[in-house]
Amino acid sequence: MTEENREPGSVAGAAAEEAGQAPAAGTEPAALVPGARQPDEAGGEQEELERLRAEVRALREQGRGDEPGHGEGAAPGKARRGRWRAPVAVVAITLACLLAMVSVVAVWGATQVSNTDRFVANMEPLIHEPPIQAALSAQITSQITSRVDVGALTATAASELAHAHLPALSQLVTNFEGPLASGVNSLVSTAVARFVASPAMATLWVAALRNVHTGLVKVLSGQGNGTLDVVNGKVVLSLGPIITQAKQYLVTHGVGFASSIPAVNPTFPLFAAPNLAKAQSGYRLLLTLRWLLPLLSVALFVAGIWIARGHRRALLGAALGLAGAMLVLAIALAIARGIYLNSVPQNVLPANAAAAAYDTLVRFVKDGLRVLLVVGLVVAIGAFFTGPAAAAVRTRRALASGIRWLRAHGERAGLRTGPAGAWTAAHKTLLRVAAVGIIALIFVFWGQPSVAVVIWLVVILLVLLGLIELLGGRSAGPRAAPQ
Repeated sequence: MTEENREPGSVAGAAAEEAGQAPAAGTEPAALVPGARQPDEAGGEQEELERLRAEVRALREQGRGDEPGHGEGAAPGKARRGRWRAPVAVVAITLACLLAMVSVVAVWGATQVSNTDRFVANMEPLIHEPPIQAALSAQITSQITSRVDVGALTATAASELAHAHLPALSQLVTNFEGPLASGVNSLVSTAVARFVASPAMATLWVAALRNVHTGLVKVLSGQGNGTLDVVNGKVVLSLGPIITQAKQYLVTHGVGFASSIPAVNPTFPLFAAPNLAKAQSGYRLLLTLRWLLPLLSVALFVAGIWIARGHRRALLGAALGLAGAMLVLAIALAIARGIYLNSVPQNVLPANAAAAAYDTLVRFVKDGLRVLLVVGLVVAIGAFFTGPAAAAVRTRRALASGIRWLRAHGERAGLRTGPAGAWTAAHKTLLRVAAVGIIALIFVFWGQPSVAVVIWLVVILLVLLGLIELLGGRSAGPRAAPQ
């Protein structure tokens, strides 16, 4: 029986032929069965059958290698010589997953310092957080009211009223010195709170952040003397420029005595840094390795997959390992958040303000780990559905059947691919590799891809692969007449 007369969809027949068995007696060739499909009716099924035959042969060989005594006759020592591949692949992929976690933090830290726009984009939302606004307002109000002598202002007002021959009012002002002081403090607090929540403060905050960026570099490099500095184990922000703007705001809104407030430059604590010296050393190391770590992680992933006996299974394991590593990193960030909040005294920074600062600071780390988590899951799904599992095979057959149906309806409507379809069919493998490569390059050079970007790239890749199958598939052609 020739290859062309075998039923393309018969997996059992393929397995029997691979085992050297003849077809069962009484089985007619497919070409002699009325209504049977000819080989050119199901080119996709024939390709799938050939691939399944190859996998059957590979599984047989693997099963023979696992039999006791196998290998001592035909290939002595071959199985023993290949035993190192599995553990070495596991070690390489495990190290790659660990390095992937470190790489995310290293790239984030280096980017925060080396890219001013990125740093400002990360920290700018802080000024819109109510807990941060409340903490800033309290600090600024305290600095202003501590330098306003309400008693002296009251005595001056009482004296002026007495000289104006208004003794009753002078005595009234003297008697109500306490309530007046409370009213002044309330007036300053309300005005400062409005200023901190105003667009003018948001603009000032962005400008301050750009100046702070230089100070941050100095702090982490150990130079100090910047807008951002370290005082008593805490990283602090200088409030002098902000208080100056707040004084001007008070004066223009009717609080004239604010103009007499002397120039001050207090600090606002951003976060505690008891181990800043170690952080500085770690920062310098990570800054040096920010490109090496990701490249080394990718190299270990590739090496582990290449060394493993089953490349597809190794790819599946590596992808799931990457996704798992990102989950571990997310858990570590959550634990670090709790430790940080417990370490910040309430008199230094309120808990809600400290939580807002931490969440804003690490949000780009979370974005990065989410992207890698989705990438790992997408690759794992792809590796699974290209394998021999029953669900994967059924899914591929359903997709191939749908593409053939769509192509057949298009041809019946008069649509023809012509030379382009023939060329696509001849270069189908090359086009698939090119599509995957282009999407991978877009992902790598995107800069800061988000989860939405990853999903869109996957959708575009699936569309490209579907178009390749649609254009490069063989026409179903007319059915053969019954014999």
